[in-house]
Amino acid sequence: MLIADSTRFALQATSSQRMRSFLTLLGIAVGITAFILLTSIGEGVHRFVLTEFTQFGTNVINIAPGKVKTGGQPPSGIPTTARLLTLEDVQSLKQIPQVTAASPMVWGNSEVEGNGRLRRSTIYGVDKDFTRIFSSKVQIGSSLPPEGAGNARALVVLGSKLRYELFGMSNPLGARVRIGGLHFRVIGVMAPKGQFLGIDLDDSAFIPAQRAMELYNREGLTEIHVIYAEGASSASVAEAVKKRLILRHGLEDFTITTQEDMLKTLSNILDILTMAVGALGSISLLVGAVGIVAIMTISVTERTNEIGLLMALGARRSTILNLFLSEAVILAASGGVLGLLIGGGIAQVIHLAAPNFPVHTSWAVTIGGLLLSALIGLLAGVLPARNAARLDPIEALRAE
Repeated sequence: MLIADSTRFALQATSSQRMRSFLTLLGIAVGITAFILLTSIGEGVHRFVLTEFTQFGTNVINIAPGKVKTGGQPPSGIPTTARLLTLEDVQSLKQIPQVTAASPMVWGNSEVEGNGRLRRSTIYGVDKDFTRIFSSKVQIGSSLPPEGAGNARALVVLGSKLRYELFGMSNPLGARVRIGGLHFRVIGVMAPKGQFLGIDLDDSAFIPAQRAMELYNREGLTEIHVIYAEGASSASVAEAVKKRLILRHGLEDFTITTQEDMLKTLSNILDILTMAVGALGSISLLVGAVGIVAIMTISVTERTNEIGLLMALGARRSTILNLFLSEAVILAASGGVLGLLIGGGIAQVIHLAAPNFPVHTSWAVTIGGLLLSALIGLLAGVLPARNAARLDPIEALRAE
């Protein structure tokens, strides 16, 4: 039997029992819809998290004080011999050939008072390179000046939201603000940057790191951020940073984390999460597969005479097998197409109704869902089709 003839025969068989066929493919459609929605949400979360972490670039190295070992860092309050990171360390790291920027980091939370208004915000102690670290720019005024350790002036650059809360739309340049117990002069306002994993960078103030250490009574830096040239090897730059700090400290009492390594680890975790979510959606496809097995088994029982007649006319057992497999695949593939349309439509509605909700349907997921539905139909139809092909022609013709 030609492929066109067997396909036409299978289509006629499925259309002769419209309600039964519709209910069968509906089970597959529901499973594919769940699969598409869950994998779309998983992929959306994957992209969202990676976008959040890469908005400051991928050529970043973070240096934290203390060597993190198997046991982790010592609890706070327990004395340690680890040398603290200093402003001199930052200046030394800036001399490494492939390093294009390095900024100290000290942060805390304080009340900011200015223009007769008071607001509690996050305070970052940085230096002139902080705009490159945060991939941001100054909208009004100027950034922090290049000042050496020991002579940092009391200057502050306000985030756009903090500026609006304190000064409204008036020009804050030159105004005095009080942060904690210290007074600062406003020299600039940052352009809007938005949030990073729930941290509102616009509701922040940026002051010299030395002043932040004085404000929060710290002897060392919280961490150091290093940016290296595009195209340079993160491993080679990290090794150069490591050697420079060991030379200064005498031992490796710090922890280096490259953005590239962190993103690889994070991406692997998110890939596993996406696959796990997709596997949960695939479980619902088992219900549709059971439905196909049941319907095809009933179909074989009802069409025993038809099978006997085909065999009497010379049809091979492989032909009978292919006919019933074709019916199962057509039912599953039709359900898959319907599920893709429903799942993709719901995903688009969610995206339009809530643009910030992380949902993304990729072509790979779409094609994979369609192939999965066809595969389920093929596997679910094997047993009924095999039973049909093994019927005895004479006994089949005698059946009522």
